[in-house]
Amino acid sequence: MRCPFCQDPENKVIDSRESHEGAVIRRRRECLQCHRRFTTYERVEELNPLIVKKDGRREAFDRDKMLAGLKKACEKRPVSLEQLDRVVTEIERKLQEAGEKEVPSTFLGEEVMRNLRRLDEVAYVRFASVYRSFRDIAEFMSELKELINEQGKGKDRKLQSSGKG
Repeated sequence: MRCPFCQDPENKVIDSRESHEGAVIRRRRECLQCHRRFTTYERVEELNPLIVKKDGRREAFDRDKMLAGLKKACEKRPVSLEQLDRVVTEIERKLQEAGEKEVPSTFLGEEVMRNLRRLDEVAYVRFASVYRSFRDIAEFMSELKELINEQGKGKDRKLQSSGKG
């Protein structure tokens, strides 16, 4: 492992910890040359399926690309990087468990939207507006109305269960 600051290959591990329920090992390292510290993450390399895009192209699943899309949707929202990382890990696990060699990109998009809807509704709408490529404002409003209706149903259930409804 080369130091990201001076590129020297010699460093020592100062601390190691498991994270993501033991799926990842986080290592704090110190460069023996410049004495700066940096963090590395170690995870088992699993064979992820190819993602089949809408136009038929195929590309390898890219964890960082998915995380970047989630970060963009959650910009200036109260969603932590840890929460987003958990979403990506969960989706990656589902891909591996499916055992398929190819998976349509729509599967990933729907999984991201399902998770975002649970985490932050504004981030969900942002992502959905890009992912679903709404043709006009009517389609966008239809999605918002559905979200508002579901919100109302959730509040009704809470009131009924508390005996206030």
